Amino acid sequence: MTKRLQVLLEDADYAALQQAAAARGVTVAEWVRRALLAARRQEAAGNVDRKLDAIRAAVRHTGPVGQIERIGTEVERGYLTGPGPGMGSGSDSSGGGY
Repeated sequence: MTKRLQVLLEDADYAALQQAAAARGVTVAEWVRRALLAARRQEAAGNVDRKLDAIRAAVRHTGPVGQIERIGTEVERGYLTGPGPGMGSGSDSSGGGY
């Protein structure tokens, strides 16, 4: 199914679109469709760039590494023995600290 889109342009802007379309050998409608598609692709690429930036920032942080079983055991041991050095006791009796 196709949908109609109406866009109002100033005469000078429309004339510029006509020239751009003629230079490519396409109709104004086709030129606009291609321009909208390019804009959508560019916007989608921007989202990918933001996601990649977030991943790059995340990998700069240090955290537990190793086998998941060993990390899980260490976490459980931490819950049983209480906060480590420099962690403080806090006022929360649950031990979660959050």
